[in-house]
Amino acid sequence: MEYRLKEDGDLSVQIAGAIRDAIVAGRLIVDERLPSEAELAEQFDVSRPTVREALKRLAAQNLIRTRRGASGGAFVNRLRFEDAHGQQITTSTLLLSMNAVDFETACEARYALERACVPLAAARRGPDHLATMRAEIHRQGQPGLSDESFCASDVAFHRALVDAAGNPVLSYQLAGAVEAMQPLMNMITFSARSRARILALHGAIADALEARDAARAEAELAALAAYTIELADDVRARRRARAEAAGGAPGTGQ
Repeated sequence: MEYRLKEDGDLSVQIAGAIRDAIVAGRLIVDERLPSEAELAEQFDVSRPTVREALKRLAAQNLIRTRRGASGGAFVNRLRFEDAHGQQITTSTLLLSMNAVDFETACEARYALERACVPLAAARRGPDHLATMRAEIHRQGQPGLSDESFCASDVAFHRALVDAAGNPVLSYQLAGAVEAMQPLMNMITFSARSRARILALHGAIADALEARDAARAEAELAALAAYTIELADDVRARRRARAEAAGGAPGTGQ
């Protein structure tokens, strides 16, 4: 693993990048033991603490795992799509909040991505996917269910729809849409929405998928998207009305 470090950069970041590149290129394979800290320090001509910091970065990305003992050391990990979901969700949430993405843009992206899963979900859905969706619909209809629990169930319902497509790459890509965008959208619309209407739309989507009717499922998902935009408009109108009643300037918040 030959790599020339730049003197003006963070050495640990560069070392982590070099090892990551070697893993991606297949020069280091799954379960292969990395050279020891001492060997890596000599190879990169840096101190052992610098190497240790680089290995910590790789471990945080689930690219390597460490084991103690005589047969221990750092080993190349098999990164699974499920392991990367958390990073995708965190990154998507930060991007949305830090860049103040408007509601309509987030809604458009989320439903466009989810609609891409519908034809595959209609063809490939299994009994477990349908059971999960039906269970969440039942949960959403329970009297006294908190707003927080309803929103969590809403996310679980749509996660089951996405997973029903049977495509791990899509499931990973849509982690940002379902587990990041949707909770932020729920925070805005939960006070205005009709649970009965959400239940009816969710039920219609599940029925269509059970019948393997992709066109009907897409139509019901489009209706849900339109209702979501309607809710956001209603929330903004209420905020403007309250601001005007209080004698302040009309609000433009999302």
